[in-house]
Amino acid sequence: MYEDILNLKFYKGEDQYSDGEIEERLLELCESGREMDEILRGEEEWPVLYHLSDIRENVLDWYGFNPRGTLLEIGAGCGAVTGLFCKKAAHVTAIDLSKRRSSINAARNGRHGNLEIFVGNFEDIRIEDTFDYVTLIGVLEYAGYYISGDAPYLEMLRRVKTFLKPGGKLIIAIENKYGLKYWAGAPEDHTGGLFDGIEDYGKVKGVRTFSRPELIRLLLEAGLKEHEFYYPMPDYKLPDTIYSDHFLPKPGMLGAAAAAYDRDRPQMFDEAAAWEGILKDGQFPYFANSFLVFAS
Repeated sequence: MYEDILNLKFYKGEDQYSDGEIEERLLELCESGREMDEILRGEEEWPVLYHLSDIRENVLDWYGFNPRGTLLEIGAGCGAVTGLFCKKAAHVTAIDLSKRRSSINAARNGRHGNLEIFVGNFEDIRIEDTFDYVTLIGVLEYAGYYISGDAPYLEMLRRVKTFLKPGGKLIIAIENKYGLKYWAGAPEDHTGGLFDGIEDYGKVKGVRTFSRPELIRLLLEAGLKEHEFYYPMPDYKLPDTIYSDHFLPKPGMLGAAAAAYDRDRPQMFDEAAAWEGILKDGQFPYFANSFLVFAS
């Protein structure tokens, strides 16, 4: 049974966060034994599509992982990219706060036979192994909730670095607080408020994203001196294109506004027209909606 995949040694008996009843529905679907394509064709609820869509895997499906490598996925959630990692690496160790979400992940991806999921707070879990890859996919921004101290984001990176083998890669996916979609009226992904990131989270506690210069400074201070930036568009959650500093979009390559599937969003201006000027001025890396970073 998939429960054998769950390591509950550090679990305190209560999930610290939940999306509510929809997680029961996700678990039921993943336990059904049906093919994921069949499940998605019959579902219309956004949380189901978001958590189970294979478009989520586009963020790293293209990357050449060492098939003999080991990978630590911190904040695995319902396993949106865990299955990809299980196919790409020899062994995957996942960590998540929620037993319910970890059960969904295990039911969905346990068939790969190379997955172990630790349930509990990252700060409490003790793992002696080191890894070829460590991932923070949509996780670093929440460090203020589960890492104590005055500098939780920096401390998170420092702790994560200790899990890397020599030459190992830390992989981070995170929104850009100055992404063009936020200037154009998209609500901040984590708070739901307009312009919260642009206003530097002055009214928000516990969660924050970063600009490209801020993220680089954090990485350097954490001792991660080598880094390579990629730019998933329209964002890292549901990307259809990944740009890099070696291949940036050219005028005419970016079009419609980034969609907001889970809530209404205003559109303050024509994003396609704005992108044209930004691309001509060579400022795409500063205004890209999200980042994918490889650091070591």
